[in-house]
Amino acid sequence: MTEEIKKKEKVPRQKMPEQEPKVRARNFDEVPLGYSPETAQLEAGRCLQCKKPACVEGCPVQIDIPGFVKLIKEGDFSGSILKLWEKTSLPAVCGRVCPQESQCEALCIVGKKEEPVAIGRLERFAADWQRTKGEFQLPKKEAPTGKKVAVVGSGPSGLTVAGDLILKGHDVTLFEAFHKTGGVLIYGIPEFRMPKAIVQAEVDILEKLGVKVVCNAVIGRTLTIDELFADGFDAVYVGVGAGLPVFMNIPGENLIGIYSANEYLTRSNLMKAYRFPEYDTPIVLGRNVVVLGAGNVAMDSARTALRLGAESVKIVYRRSRDEMPARAEEIHHAEEEGVEMHLLTNPTRFIGDDQGRVVAMECIKMELGEPDASGRRRPIPIPGSEFTMETDLAVISIGAGANPLITATTPGLQTNKRGYILADQKTGKTFKRGVWAGGDIVTGSATVILAMGAGRLAANSIHEYLTIGW
Repeated sequence: MTEEIKKKEKVPRQKMPEQEPKVRARNFDEVPLGYSPETAQLEAGRCLQCKKPACVEGCPVQIDIPGFVKLIKEGDFSGSILKLWEKTSLPAVCGRVCPQESQCEALCIVGKKEEPVAIGRLERFAADWQRTKGEFQLPKKEAPTGKKVAVVGSGPSGLTVAGDLILKGHDVTLFEAFHKTGGVLIYGIPEFRMPKAIVQAEVDILEKLGVKVVCNAVIGRTLTIDELFADGFDAVYVGVGAGLPVFMNIPGENLIGIYSANEYLTRSNLMKAYRFPEYDTPIVLGRNVVVLGAGNVAMDSARTALRLGAESVKIVYRRSRDEMPARAEEIHHAEEEGVEMHLLTNPTRFIGDDQGRVVAMECIKMELGEPDASGRRRPIPIPGSEFTMETDLAVISIGAGANPLITATTPGLQTNKRGYILADQKTGKTFKRGVWAGGDIVTGSATVILAMGAGRLAANSIHEYLTIGW
Protein backbone atom coordinates (compact mmCIF):
# COMPACT_ATOMS: atom_id res chain seq x y z
CA MET A 1 0.00 0.00 0.00
CA THR A 2 1.39 3.39 -0.99
CA GLU A 3 1.99 6.27 1.43
CA GLU A 4 -0.71 8.24 -0.40
CA ILE A 5 -3.35 5.60 0.31
CA LYS A 6 -2.23 5.29 3.94
CA LYS A 7 -2.58 9.04 4.36
CA LYS A 8 -6.08 9.11 2.86
CA GLU A 9 -7.24 6.29 5.11
CA LYS A 10 -6.73 8.53 8.14
CA VAL A 11 -9.75 10.63 7.12
CA PRO A 12 -13.04 8.81 7.85
CA ARG A 13 -16.12 9.23 5.69
CA GLN A 14 -17.77 12.49 6.74
CA LYS A 15 -21.22 12.17 8.28
CA MET A 16 -24.12 14.22 6.97
CA PRO A 17 -25.76 16.33 9.69
CA GLU A 18 -29.48 15.60 10.05
CA GLN A 19 -32.53 16.79 11.93
CA GLU A 20 -33.11 14.86 15.14
CA PRO A 21 -35.57 11.97 14.56
CA LYS A 22 -38.20 13.10 17.09
CA VAL A 23 -38.17 16.61 15.65
CA ARG A 24 -38.24 15.74 11.95
CA ALA A 25 -40.96 13.10 12.38
CA ARG A 26 -43.41 15.96 12.87
CA ASN A 27 -42.28 18.36 10.15
CA PHE A 28 -41.82 18.25 6.38
CA ASP A 29 -38.43 19.97 6.31
CA GLU A 30 -35.59 18.11 4.60
CA VAL A 31 -33.99 15.51 6.87
CA PRO A 32 -30.28 15.68 5.84
CA LEU A 33 -28.86 19.18 6.23
CA GLY A 34 -25.98 18.96 3.77
CA TYR A 35 -22.21 19.36 3.98
CA SER A 36 -20.47 22.60 4.82
CA PRO A 37 -17.76 23.69 2.33
CA GLU A 38 -15.08 22.57 4.77
CA THR A 39 -16.64 19.15 5.28
CA ALA A 40 -17.17 18.70 1.55
CA GLN A 41 -13.53 19.48 0.83
CA LEU A 42 -12.41 17.07 3.55
CA GLU A 43 -14.59 14.30 2.12
CA ALA A 44 -13.47 15.07 -1.44
CA GLY A 45 -9.88 14.66 -0.29
CA ARG A 46 -10.57 10.98 0.39
CA CYS A 47 -10.86 10.30 -3.36
CA LEU A 48 -7.80 8.50 -4.77
CA GLN A 49 -8.27 9.98 -8.27
CA CYS A 50 -7.94 6.55 -9.86
CA LYS A 51 -6.57 6.41 -13.41
CA LYS A 52 -9.29 3.91 -14.28
CA PRO A 53 -12.18 4.97 -12.02
CA ALA A 54 -14.55 2.06 -11.46
CA CYS A 55 -17.07 4.45 -9.90
CA VAL A 56 -17.79 6.00 -13.31
CA GLU A 57 -18.70 2.58 -14.68
CA GLY A 58 -21.28 2.27 -11.91
CA CYS A 59 -23.00 5.52 -12.92
CA PRO A 60 -25.82 5.08 -15.47
CA VAL A 61 -25.09 8.54 -16.96
CA GLN A 62 -21.29 8.20 -16.78
CA ILE A 63 -20.54 11.30 -14.68
CA ASP A 64 -16.83 12.19 -14.45
CA ILE A 65 -16.81 11.48 -10.72
CA PRO A 66 -13.08 11.98 -10.03
CA GLY A 67 -13.25 15.20 -12.04
CA PHE A 68 -16.05 16.90 -10.11
CA VAL A 69 -14.76 15.59 -6.75
CA LYS A 70 -11.26 16.95 -7.43
CA LEU A 71 -12.71 20.41 -8.15
CA ILE A 72 -14.56 20.34 -4.81
CA LYS A 73 -11.33 19.41 -3.04
CA GLU A 74 -9.65 22.41 -4.68
CA GLY A 75 -12.48 24.73 -3.66
CA ASP A 76 -13.67 25.32 -7.22
CA PHE A 77 -17.33 24.66 -6.50
CA SER A 78 -18.62 26.41 -9.64
CA GLY A 79 -16.24 24.35 -11.76
CA SER A 80 -17.51 21.24 -10.04
CA ILE A 81 -21.14 21.86 -11.00
CA LEU A 82 -20.13 22.61 -14.59
CA LYS A 83 -18.31 19.29 -14.67
CA LEU A 84 -21.46 17.56 -13.38
CA TRP A 85 -23.60 19.35 -15.95
CA GLU A 86 -21.59 17.71 -18.73
CA LYS A 87 -23.43 14.47 -17.95
CA THR A 88 -26.45 15.26 -15.78
CA SER A 89 -29.08 17.99 -15.79
CA LEU A 90 -30.34 17.02 -12.31
CA PRO A 91 -27.36 16.95 -9.91
CA ALA A 92 -29.30 18.27 -6.89
CA VAL A 93 -31.89 15.54 -7.45
CA CYS A 94 -29.43 12.70 -8.04
CA GLY A 95 -27.39 13.71 -5.00
CA ARG A 96 -30.48 13.14 -2.88
CA VAL A 97 -32.39 10.16 -4.19
CA CYS A 98 -30.03 7.99 -6.28
CA PRO A 99 -28.97 4.67 -4.74
CA GLN A 100 -25.24 5.47 -4.80
CA GLU A 101 -24.56 2.67 -2.34
CA SER A 102 -25.39 0.10 -5.03
CA GLN A 103 -23.98 1.99 -8.01
CA CYS A 104 -21.00 4.38 -8.05
CA GLU A 105 -20.06 4.07 -4.38
CA ALA A 106 -20.31 0.27 -4.55
CA LEU A 107 -17.35 0.29 -6.97
CA CYS A 108 -15.26 2.94 -5.16
CA ILE A 109 -11.72 1.64 -4.55
CA VAL A 110 -11.58 3.38 -1.16
CA GLY A 111 -14.55 1.21 -0.17
CA LYS A 112 -12.44 -1.94 -0.39
CA LYS A 113 -10.60 -1.01 2.83
CA GLU A 114 -12.97 1.47 4.49
CA GLU A 115 -16.19 3.32 3.74
CA PRO A 116 -16.40 4.57 0.13
CA VAL A 117 -16.17 8.23 -0.81
CA ALA A 118 -19.57 9.91 -0.27
CA ILE A 119 -20.10 10.63 -3.97
CA GLY A 120 -23.82 11.35 -3.68
CA ARG A 121 -23.37 13.77 -0.81
CA LEU A 122 -20.65 15.61 -2.72
CA GLU A 123 -22.86 15.86 -5.81
CA ARG A 124 -25.62 17.31 -3.66
CA PHE A 125 -23.19 19.76 -2.09
CA ALA A 126 -21.95 21.08 -5.45
CA ALA A 127 -25.49 21.57 -6.77
CA ASP A 128 -26.77 23.20 -3.57
CA TRP A 129 -23.78 25.53 -3.29
CA GLN A 130 -24.21 26.69 -6.88
CA ARG A 131 -27.95 27.24 -6.47
CA THR A 132 -27.62 29.31 -3.29
CA LYS A 133 -24.26 31.04 -3.60
CA GLY A 134 -22.69 30.59 -7.01
CA GLU A 135 -22.89 32.57 -10.20
CA PHE A 136 -24.21 29.94 -12.56
CA GLN A 137 -23.00 29.86 -16.16
CA LEU A 138 -25.39 28.17 -18.56
CA PRO A 139 -23.80 25.43 -20.66
CA LYS A 140 -23.08 26.40 -24.26
CA LYS A 141 -25.64 25.40 -26.90
CA GLU A 142 -24.87 24.22 -30.39
CA ALA A 143 -26.24 26.13 -33.40
CA PRO A 144 -29.99 25.70 -34.06
CA THR A 145 -30.83 22.70 -36.23
CA GLY A 146 -34.40 23.69 -37.05
CA LYS A 147 -35.66 20.33 -35.77
CA LYS A 148 -38.50 20.09 -33.23
CA VAL A 149 -38.72 17.46 -30.48
CA ALA A 150 -41.72 16.76 -28.22
CA VAL A 151 -40.88 15.27 -24.83
CA VAL A 152 -43.94 13.71 -23.16
CA GLY A 153 -43.58 13.60 -19.39
CA SER A 154 -41.38 15.85 -17.24
CA GLY A 155 -39.97 13.28 -14.83
CA PRO A 156 -36.25 12.44 -14.58
CA SER A 157 -36.18 10.71 -17.97
CA GLY A 158 -37.99 13.48 -19.84
CA LEU A 159 -35.98 16.25 -18.18
CA THR A 160 -32.75 14.51 -19.18
CA VAL A 161 -33.83 14.20 -22.82
CA ALA A 162 -34.95 17.85 -22.89
CA GLY A 163 -31.67 19.04 -21.36
CA ASP A 164 -29.50 17.00 -23.71
CA LEU A 165 -31.35 17.90 -26.92
CA ILE A 166 -31.65 21.63 -26.23
CA LEU A 167 -27.86 21.75 -25.88
CA LYS A 168 -27.52 19.96 -29.23
CA GLY A 169 -29.39 22.79 -30.93
CA HIS A 170 -32.85 21.26 -31.29
CA ASP A 171 -36.13 23.00 -30.45
CA VAL A 172 -37.60 21.14 -27.45
CA THR A 173 -41.12 21.28 -25.98
CA LEU A 174 -41.88 19.45 -22.73
CA PHE A 175 -45.48 18.28 -22.22
CA GLU A 176 -46.64 17.56 -18.65
CA ALA A 177 -50.07 16.21 -17.66
CA PHE A 178 -50.04 17.81 -14.20
CA HIS A 179 -49.94 21.52 -13.39
CA LYS A 180 -46.34 21.24 -12.14
CA THR A 181 -43.26 19.83 -13.86
CA GLY A 182 -41.06 17.17 -12.30
CA GLY A 183 -43.08 13.97 -12.61
CA VAL A 184 -42.40 11.54 -9.77
CA LEU A 185 -39.96 14.05 -8.24
CA ILE A 186 -42.96 16.31 -7.57
CA TYR A 187 -45.90 13.98 -6.94
CA GLY A 188 -44.12 10.92 -5.58
CA ILE A 189 -41.16 11.91 -3.39
CA PRO A 190 -42.04 13.84 -0.20
CA GLU A 191 -40.78 17.31 0.64
CA PHE A 192 -38.63 16.00 3.50
CA ARG A 193 -36.65 13.92 1.01
CA MET A 194 -36.83 16.07 -2.10
CA PRO A 195 -37.73 19.75 -1.57
CA LYS A 196 -39.89 20.89 -4.47
CA ALA A 197 -38.06 24.22 -4.78
CA ILE A 198 -34.96 22.25 -5.77
CA VAL A 199 -36.80 20.40 -8.53
CA GLN A 200 -38.21 23.71 -9.78
CA ALA A 201 -34.73 25.24 -9.79
CA GLU A 202 -33.51 22.41 -12.04
CA VAL A 203 -36.48 22.93 -14.39
CA ASP A 204 -35.85 26.69 -14.40
CA ILE A 205 -32.37 26.07 -15.79
CA LEU A 206 -33.83 24.06 -18.67
CA GLU A 207 -36.27 26.88 -19.43
CA LYS A 208 -33.42 29.41 -19.42
CA LEU A 209 -31.71 27.20 -21.98
CA GLY A 210 -34.81 27.47 -24.16
CA VAL A 211 -36.92 24.39 -23.35
CA LYS A 212 -40.64 25.23 -23.73
CA VAL A 213 -42.87 23.79 -20.99
CA VAL A 214 -46.57 23.03 -21.53
CA CYS A 215 -48.42 21.86 -18.39
CA ASN A 216 -51.95 20.42 -18.11
CA ALA A 217 -51.34 18.62 -21.40
CA VAL A 218 -52.52 15.01 -21.23
CA ILE A 219 -50.96 13.44 -24.29
CA GLY A 220 -53.25 10.67 -25.48
CA ARG A 221 -56.24 12.77 -24.50
CA THR A 222 -55.73 16.47 -25.33
CA LEU A 223 -53.32 15.56 -28.13
CA THR A 224 -52.21 12.24 -29.57
CA ILE A 225 -48.68 11.32 -30.61
CA ASP A 226 -49.73 11.42 -34.27
CA GLU A 227 -51.21 14.90 -33.78
CA LEU A 228 -47.84 16.06 -32.39
CA PHE A 229 -46.23 14.91 -35.64
CA ALA A 230 -48.98 16.71 -37.61
CA ASP A 231 -48.19 19.87 -35.62
CA GLY A 232 -44.63 19.83 -36.94
CA PHE A 233 -42.63 17.83 -34.43
CA ASP A 234 -39.88 15.72 -35.98
CA ALA A 235 -39.44 13.30 -33.05
CA VAL A 236 -41.29 12.34 -29.88
CA TYR A 237 -39.92 10.94 -26.64
CA VAL A 238 -42.33 9.21 -24.26
CA GLY A 239 -41.25 9.29 -20.61
CA VAL A 240 -44.54 9.20 -18.73
CA GLY A 241 -43.47 6.84 -15.96
CA ALA A 242 -45.52 4.03 -14.45
CA GLY A 243 -48.23 5.68 -12.40
CA LEU A 244 -51.10 3.22 -12.60
CA PRO A 245 -51.93 2.00 -9.07
CA VAL A 246 -51.67 -1.71 -8.30
CA PHE A 247 -53.92 -3.21 -5.61
CA MET A 248 -53.90 -6.52 -3.75
CA ASN A 249 -57.39 -7.65 -4.80
CA ILE A 250 -58.36 -8.84 -1.34
CA PRO A 251 -61.77 -8.46 0.34
CA GLY A 252 -62.55 -5.01 1.75
CA GLU A 253 -60.05 -3.15 -0.40
CA ASN A 254 -62.74 -0.64 -1.45
CA LEU A 255 -63.43 0.55 2.10
CA ILE A 256 -63.04 4.23 3.00
CA GLY A 257 -59.56 4.90 4.35
CA ILE A 258 -57.65 2.72 1.88
CA TYR A 259 -55.37 4.51 -0.58
CA SER A 260 -52.93 3.53 -3.26
CA ALA A 261 -49.52 4.98 -2.44
CA ASN A 262 -49.72 6.92 -5.70
CA GLU A 263 -52.87 8.78 -4.63
CA TYR A 264 -51.77 9.21 -1.03
CA LEU A 265 -48.43 10.77 -1.93
CA THR A 266 -49.86 12.84 -4.79
CA ARG A 267 -52.41 14.41 -2.46
CA SER A 268 -49.71 15.23 0.05
CA ASN A 269 -46.83 16.19 -2.25
CA LEU A 270 -48.29 17.73 -5.40
CA MET A 271 -51.54 18.99 -3.90
CA LYS A 272 -49.98 20.06 -0.57
CA ALA A 273 -52.47 18.33 1.74
CA TYR A 274 -49.85 18.58 4.52
CA ARG A 275 -50.22 22.38 4.43
CA PHE A 276 -53.94 22.46 5.31
CA PRO A 277 -55.77 24.87 5.51
CA GLU A 278 -53.48 26.89 3.20
CA TYR A 279 -54.13 24.14 0.63
CA ASP A 280 -57.61 22.65 1.05
CA THR A 281 -56.77 19.17 -0.26
CA PRO A 282 -58.73 16.38 1.46
CA ILE A 283 -56.77 13.45 2.84
CA VAL A 284 -57.66 10.87 5.49
CA LEU A 285 -55.62 11.46 8.65
CA GLY A 286 -55.20 8.07 10.24
CA ARG A 287 -54.39 7.38 13.89
CA ASN A 288 -53.23 3.78 13.35
CA VAL A 289 -51.73 3.58 9.87
CA VAL A 290 -50.51 0.51 7.99
CA VAL A 291 -48.45 0.66 4.81
CA LEU A 292 -48.29 -2.49 2.71
CA GLY A 293 -44.97 -2.97 0.93
CA ALA A 294 -41.31 -2.28 1.69
CA GLY A 295 -39.89 -0.22 -1.16
CA ASN A 296 -38.83 3.43 -1.10
CA VAL A 297 -42.41 4.49 -1.91
CA ALA A 298 -43.66 2.53 1.10
CA MET A 299 -41.10 4.26 3.34
CA ASP A 300 -42.14 7.63 1.93
CA SER A 301 -45.79 6.84 2.65
CA ALA A 302 -45.10 5.68 6.20
CA ARG A 303 -42.96 8.70 7.05
CA THR A 304 -45.58 11.01 5.52
CA ALA A 305 -48.28 9.46 7.73
CA LEU A 306 -46.18 10.19 10.82
CA ARG A 307 -45.81 13.82 9.78
CA LEU A 308 -49.56 14.08 9.22
CA GLY A 309 -50.09 13.18 12.88
CA ALA A 310 -50.45 9.39 13.07
CA GLU A 311 -49.91 7.88 16.51
CA SER A 312 -48.56 4.61 15.10
CA VAL A 313 -47.35 3.63 11.64
CA LYS A 314 -46.57 0.05 10.62
CA ILE A 315 -44.83 -1.28 7.53
CA VAL A 316 -46.37 -4.67 6.70
CA TYR A 317 -44.27 -6.82 4.38
CA ARG A 318 -44.64 -10.47 3.46
CA ARG A 319 -40.89 -11.18 3.22
CA SER A 320 -37.98 -10.64 5.61
CA ARG A 321 -35.70 -7.64 6.10
CA ASP A 322 -33.11 -9.07 3.70
CA GLU A 323 -35.63 -8.91 0.84
CA MET A 324 -36.82 -5.34 1.51
CA PRO A 325 -36.25 -3.37 -1.74
CA ALA A 326 -36.01 0.08 -0.10
CA ARG A 327 -32.64 1.79 0.31
CA ALA A 328 -30.98 1.00 3.64
CA GLU A 329 -30.88 4.72 4.44
CA GLU A 330 -34.63 5.07 3.95
CA ILE A 331 -35.37 2.08 6.19
CA HIS A 332 -32.97 3.45 8.81
CA HIS A 333 -34.60 6.90 8.75
CA ALA A 334 -38.08 5.39 9.01
CA GLU A 335 -37.18 3.28 12.03
CA GLU A 336 -35.42 6.20 13.70
CA GLU A 337 -38.63 8.19 13.37
CA GLY A 338 -40.75 5.46 14.93
CA VAL A 339 -42.11 3.41 12.03
CA GLU A 340 -42.63 -0.23 13.11
CA MET A 341 -41.60 -3.08 10.80
CA HIS A 342 -43.99 -6.05 10.73
CA LEU A 343 -42.19 -8.53 8.52
CA LEU A 344 -43.18 -11.98 7.23
CA THR A 345 -46.77 -10.77 7.47
CA ASN A 346 -49.35 -10.77 4.68
CA PRO A 347 -52.80 -9.06 4.69
CA THR A 348 -55.72 -11.30 3.71
CA ARG A 349 -58.69 -8.94 4.09
CA PHE A 350 -59.80 -5.54 5.39
CA ILE A 351 -62.59 -5.19 7.93
CA GLY A 352 -64.96 -2.21 7.92
CA ASP A 353 -67.55 -0.67 10.22
CA ASP A 354 -71.23 -0.06 9.40
CA GLN A 355 -70.28 3.23 7.70
CA GLY A 356 -67.93 1.54 5.26
CA ARG A 357 -64.71 2.74 6.90
CA VAL A 358 -61.74 0.46 7.48
CA VAL A 359 -61.19 -0.41 11.14
CA ALA A 360 -58.92 -3.49 10.99
CA MET A 361 -56.88 -5.73 8.75
CA GLU A 362 -56.71 -9.50 8.97
CA CYS A 363 -53.22 -10.93 8.38
CA ILE A 364 -51.41 -14.25 8.29
CA LYS A 365 -47.78 -14.93 9.22
CA MET A 366 -45.41 -16.13 6.51
CA GLU A 367 -42.22 -18.14 6.18
CA LEU A 368 -39.71 -18.12 3.32
CA GLY A 369 -39.40 -21.00 0.89
CA GLU A 370 -37.38 -21.40 -2.30
CA PRO A 371 -36.56 -18.37 -4.52
CA ASP A 372 -39.22 -17.31 -7.04
CA ALA A 373 -38.83 -15.66 -10.46
CA SER A 374 -37.63 -12.41 -8.82
CA GLY A 375 -34.74 -14.24 -7.17
CA ARG A 376 -36.16 -13.62 -3.71
CA ARG A 377 -37.35 -16.43 -1.47
CA ARG A 378 -41.03 -17.13 -1.94
CA PRO A 379 -43.23 -16.28 1.08
CA ILE A 380 -45.45 -19.18 2.21
CA PRO A 381 -48.43 -18.80 4.61
CA ILE A 382 -48.18 -20.51 8.00
CA PRO A 383 -51.48 -22.33 8.67
CA GLY A 384 -53.28 -21.22 11.82
CA SER A 385 -51.24 -18.01 12.28
CA GLU A 386 -54.03 -15.59 11.38
CA PHE A 387 -54.41 -12.43 13.49
CA THR A 388 -56.06 -9.01 13.30
CA MET A 389 -54.32 -5.63 13.23
CA GLU A 390 -56.22 -2.44 14.10
CA THR A 391 -56.05 0.29 11.45
CA ASP A 392 -58.06 3.30 10.31
CA LEU A 393 -55.85 4.09 7.28
CA ALA A 394 -54.10 1.70 4.91
CA VAL A 395 -51.74 2.69 2.11
CA ILE A 396 -51.05 0.04 -0.53
CA SER A 397 -47.53 0.31 -1.93
CA ILE A 398 -46.86 -2.91 -3.81
CA GLY A 399 -45.85 -1.41 -7.13
CA ALA A 400 -47.30 0.50 -10.07
CA GLY A 401 -48.33 -0.34 -13.62
CA ALA A 402 -48.30 1.27 -17.04
CA ASN A 403 -51.07 3.76 -17.80
CA PRO A 404 -52.52 2.71 -21.19
CA LEU A 405 -53.62 6.20 -22.28
CA ILE A 406 -50.80 6.82 -24.76
CA THR A 407 -50.40 3.27 -26.04
CA ALA A 408 -54.16 2.93 -26.61
CA THR A 409 -54.21 6.06 -28.80
CA THR A 410 -50.96 5.50 -30.73
CA PRO A 411 -51.14 2.98 -33.59
CA GLY A 412 -47.83 1.21 -34.15
CA LEU A 413 -46.59 1.61 -30.58
CA GLN A 414 -46.05 -1.94 -29.29
CA THR A 415 -46.21 -3.07 -25.65
CA ASN A 416 -45.38 -6.19 -23.67
CA LYS A 417 -47.99 -8.27 -21.84
CA ARG A 418 -47.85 -5.90 -18.83
CA GLY A 419 -48.56 -2.84 -20.96
CA TYR A 420 -45.05 -1.34 -20.94
CA ILE A 421 -43.77 0.14 -24.20
CA LEU A 422 -41.32 -2.03 -26.12
CA ALA A 423 -38.15 -0.04 -26.84
CA ASP A 424 -34.55 -0.86 -27.69
CA GLN A 425 -32.49 -0.83 -24.48
CA LYS A 426 -29.49 0.82 -26.16
CA THR A 427 -31.32 3.55 -28.08
CA GLY A 428 -34.86 3.89 -26.71
CA LYS A 429 -36.29 3.40 -30.23
CA THR A 430 -39.82 2.02 -30.29
CA PHE A 431 -41.45 0.11 -33.16
CA LYS A 432 -43.05 3.37 -34.35
CA ARG A 433 -40.86 5.55 -36.54
CA GLY A 434 -39.87 8.83 -34.90
CA VAL A 435 -40.93 7.73 -31.39
CA TRP A 436 -38.60 6.88 -28.52
CA ALA A 437 -39.47 5.82 -24.97
CA GLY A 438 -37.60 5.31 -21.72
CA GLY A 439 -37.80 5.20 -17.95
CA ASP A 440 -40.51 3.44 -16.00
CA ILE A 441 -42.94 3.25 -18.95
CA VAL A 442 -40.44 0.83 -20.51
CA THR A 443 -38.82 -0.89 -17.51
CA GLY A 444 -41.52 -0.69 -14.87
CA SER A 445 -40.84 1.11 -11.59
CA ALA A 446 -37.10 1.70 -11.17
CA THR A 447 -34.75 4.43 -9.94
CA VAL A 448 -34.38 8.08 -10.90
CA ILE A 449 -30.85 7.60 -12.21
CA LEU A 450 -31.79 4.59 -14.36
CA ALA A 451 -34.57 6.67 -15.93
CA MET A 452 -32.03 9.42 -16.56
CA GLY A 453 -29.64 6.91 -18.11
CA ALA A 454 -32.38 5.76 -20.49
CA GLY A 455 -33.06 9.38 -21.34
CA ARG A 456 -29.40 9.99 -22.14
CA LEU A 457 -29.26 7.02 -24.53
CA ALA A 458 -32.49 8.08 -26.21
CA ALA A 459 -31.34 11.70 -26.59
CA ASN A 460 -28.20 10.52 -28.38
CA SER A 461 -30.29 8.32 -30.68
CA ILE A 462 -32.81 11.10 -31.39
CA HIS A 463 -29.96 13.48 -32.25
CA GLU A 464 -28.53 10.91 -34.66
CA TYR A 465 -31.96 10.45 -36.25
CA LEU A 466 -32.48 14.19 -36.69
CA THR A 467 -29.06 14.70 -38.22
CA ILE A 468 -28.47 11.43 -40.10
CA GLY A 469 -31.72 9.47 -40.28
CA TRP A 470 -33.56 6.46 -38.78
